[in-house]
Amino acid sequence: MKITDAKVFVGGPQKNYVTLKVLTDQGVYGLGDATLNNRETLPANYLEKYLIPNLIGKDPRNVEDIWQFFYRGAYFRRGPVAMAAYGAIDMALWDIMGKLAKMPVYQLLGGKSRSGAMVYAHATGTDLEDLKDSVSHYVESGYKAVRVQCGVPGMSTASYAVPEKKGEVRNYITDYTGIQPKVELWDSDRYIRYMPTALAEIRDRFGPELHILHDVHHRLLPREAAEFAKAVEPVRLFWMEDPTPAEDQDALRLIRQHSTTPIAIGEVFNSIWDCNRMIEEELIDFIRVAVTYCGGITHTRRIVDLAGLHHVRTGFHGAPSHSPVSMAAQHHLNAWAPNFGVQEYLVLGTPECDALFPSEHRMINGMVHVSDAPGLGVDFDEKQAARYEYLPGAHPVVRLEDGTMWNY
Repeated sequence: MKITDAKVFVGGPQKNYVTLKVLTDQGVYGLGDATLNNRETLPANYLEKYLIPNLIGKDPRNVEDIWQFFYRGAYFRRGPVAMAAYGAIDMALWDIMGKLAKMPVYQLLGGKSRSGAMVYAHATGTDLEDLKDSVSHYVESGYKAVRVQCGVPGMSTASYAVPEKKGEVRNYITDYTGIQPKVELWDSDRYIRYMPTALAEIRDRFGPELHILHDVHHRLLPREAAEFAKAVEPVRLFWMEDPTPAEDQDALRLIRQHSTTPIAIGEVFNSIWDCNRMIEEELIDFIRVAVTYCGGITHTRRIVDLAGLHHVRTGFHGAPSHSPVSMAAQHHLNAWAPNFGVQEYLVLGTPECDALFPSEHRMINGMVHVSDAPGLGVDFDEKQAARYEYLPGAHPVVRLEDGTMWNY
């Protein structure tokens, strides 16, 4: 059995999904996702110009060897561009393997550890009352876990994941269109003074059963993060995400010394070598890697296994930049992983997205139930794909009120 061709498609409804389709001489094909948010053309070009010419002619069943060929064969290793490209190839090969075996991928991983995987939604609001309306919407929709973000009084612009207009509380997704980034202004002192009280009000309003998550998004210094983590202990957060920039992992020790608030980090990591120390030293409680940015299923499962040895649970990244293909790969890992924690889940199920990526994976009452279709359980309609083209975009940037650049 040989790989005969591979095609890359860039585009999608409101997102520039980078979809890889790997074809074989037996008519079986596999799908992978290489979407690197707002840098989508980079992994697409890497696939087309460098990787696919070396993929043609290989046996797609040699999943491990092909992964090692691209990773170990590259002198300059890792990084988001390369790992997203490797990840797309790896997902596609697992998809082919499942189709050949007539089994869903989770069976190839070792079978299910659970019947459904808990997901969390993104609740947001311009102010606290707006946020409460958003949380109510998701709770009424059956979600058991909700990430909460809201505007901070006195900040002159909307902060991370907060809409600019009141009432945009349902399925709000930040608008990244346009190559020139928007500028958000940040004030750590205002945030630290306000947010613990806001989170306490959310807990009082929705009770002890709701899992409440909050994303600091790298914006506090280590001492500030320790102070904040201590202040929100009574709220009993499910997790505090990215309290400090992920590059400085030693900062987590200071937070650990002062607080028992669970810590989740990892969505910007690309390999086991980026996160092995914080896992082995048990400085985090949840690992937030994504199957796309971490080189696919083959490499991500190694991270999951390592995390399981150190009481660290999974909390895979699931922002809108991940297409239904990569989300399907994560659904299979979530079904299998004995140390599963939660899955980030933004509603992608628009009619346009469903037409482009037909699937039988289902989200019911805050739980994802993985499809039993062979492979990843997601298809791709090339005719629908022809409707879309690449549209450049940019993440916002963050400055302090005096103009100093800050961490996004």
